[in-house]
Amino acid sequence: MSARSLPLPGLTLAFVCCVVLPLTGVAPLVALSVFLIWVGTLWLSVGSPPPPAERVAPSALTTDRMGELFESADTPLLVTRRNRVIIANRAARNVFGAHILEQDIRISLRYPDAVQLIDSDQSGSVTVRGLTSVRDIWRINTKQLDGGMGVYEFINKTAEADISRAHTDFVANASHELRTPLASIIGYVETLQDDASALDHATSRKFLDTIHREAQRLQYLVSDLMSLSRIEAEKHDRPTEIVDFGPLVARAAHEGAGPDRADRLDLAIEGEFRILGDVPQLEQLVRNLVDNALKYGDPAQPVTVRVHPSGKRRVRLVVRDRGEGIAAEHIPHLTRRFYRTDPGRSRASGGTGLGLAIVKHIVERHMAKLDIASELGSGTTVTIRFPIVRSDKGEGRDED
Repeated sequence: MSARSLPLPGLTLAFVCCVVLPLTGVAPLVALSVFLIWVGTLWLSVGSPPPPAERVAPSALTTDRMGELFESADTPLLVTRRNRVIIANRAARNVFGAHILEQDIRISLRYPDAVQLIDSDQSGSVTVRGLTSVRDIWRINTKQLDGGMGVYEFINKTAEADISRAHTDFVANASHELRTPLASIIGYVETLQDDASALDHATSRKFLDTIHREAQRLQYLVSDLMSLSRIEAEKHDRPTEIVDFGPLVARAAHEGAGPDRADRLDLAIEGEFRILGDVPQLEQLVRNLVDNALKYGDPAQPVTVRVHPSGKRRVRLVVRDRGEGIAAEHIPHLTRRFYRTDPGRSRASGGTGLGLAIVKHIVERHMAKLDIASELGSGTTVTIRFPIVRSDKGEGRDED
């Protein structure tokens, strides 16, 4: 035990006070008593042992705090001690299941590259495929700590890989679609340049018509690509303009049909409906649907366009043709860029393969719902349900 020593500042203050007290009229015996009591108090306080500190195991304290810190993280995180999982946050339990606790992490992963990284006892990262499903891709980052502990972070790269793959496919398809009409135009122009004098008027006219048709196809394709790019750039911006939907559909449907096909249009607007919408995009949506229906439907049959209520809070737009129909296996892919059920027929009719992709993005921006139904031999029906604006309660929600 160390020797007790009185604090010098406290002792000095007690002495000064006891010297001053007699000068103020206090009896010297009282001043001496105060001094002795003061010094005794200092002695007892210095000699008292400190209160016992609560002893907490450092490893337990660290583990508890790490668990609290990681629990709400969006990224799956595991903490191991000697390769056994001691902490799995909520995101990790959702991915691997709660049974991963107290399990050897090498059993849970089972991938040679991941197991090799774990056994190396070094910090690093590795990418594995098929961790939770066949197509998923995960990057595993690990940090080794003292005491045989390790922290493992799991970053899902599947969406990023899908976006990259979709971008690559889009560039490849767009390049092919652009190159095809360009090659045709260049070939016919070179023929006219080399053999113009040897070609008769009818042949020259045929070549020029082909060049004009391919140039128009190229123009339509570039226009659709630009439209798709603009719509995708705005897809997170909700439209705020209130639109009178019925007149817009009637106007756009007649534009999509044009004067040559107007007699095949069977149009009915059953009520007045207002929605939040982007007028140019909604007009493009209707034109695309009507043009597709007239183009691929039976030329001797009408194309039906209906606008009518869908429950109390939505309006339904229906465009139906009476053509050959579409096989069931094609329907889930119809809104993909450049997807065609009959590529030759689509190109011959001037289609770019982007019409329904544009429709899908416009539908998503307007918080609407798209449904495509078809039966071979009976035709195809496209149905879109838009939320309407109600003057009493604002924008409605779906009830059907």
